[in-house]
Amino acid sequence: MDALMTLKQINYEVADKQILHDIDWQIPTGAHITVTGPSGGGKSTLLRIMAAMITKTSGELTFAGQPIESYDPIMYRRQVSYCFQQPTLFGETVADNMAFPYQIRKQSMDREHVITALTNFGLSERTLQQAVTELSGGERQRVALIRNILFLPQVLLLDEVTAGLDEDNKQLIHAWLRRLNEQKHVTTIMITHDATEIAAADQLVKVVAGRLEVAQ
Repeated sequence: MDALMTLKQINYEVADKQILHDIDWQIPTGAHITVTGPSGGGKSTLLRIMAAMITKTSGELTFAGQPIESYDPIMYRRQVSYCFQQPTLFGETVADNMAFPYQIRKQSMDREHVITALTNFGLSERTLQQAVTELSGGERQRVALIRNILFLPQVLLLDEVTAGLDEDNKQLIHAWLRRLNEQKHVTTIMITHDATEIAAADQLVKVVAGRLEVAQ
């Protein structure tokens, strides 16, 4: 199977400090990959380069066979979506956040689709009217994730999205990721330090001191 994303000799440096060193990585369509490694080793930097949030210093990164530089950045980010550890919600209510992916596509919010997504994450229709300032940490993370997948990307990059969440919220997110991967064939790449998540990994990749050290 051809790789959906290919990284060749990716390097990244800031102020003469080398963060990533000669990363070579092929990611097939439909992969479900767990990324781990010491803090400060370059994991988040690697995913942000893949998401076109920051620009590599050198090397080649292709998506669906084309260099990412050839894509319109907005269209690319709709296909390769990045989820932050600390979710950023905006507007006043959850409904404001659910409407946003439709607004940028000049569409009306599909309320039924949104309610189904909320329900899949253990949130009720009433959540739509809640103020974002009143949400718990777990609710904020779920709302941010739902906002990212109302229009499914081809690749979902998750940067420690379960860190600090209780076990119930973690299980909800794990089950949802599994469904997206197995039923919708969304390629998922998740950074974690959680020992349980690492033990359950389908494919484990380790980033240590800016190098892709282990891939199994």
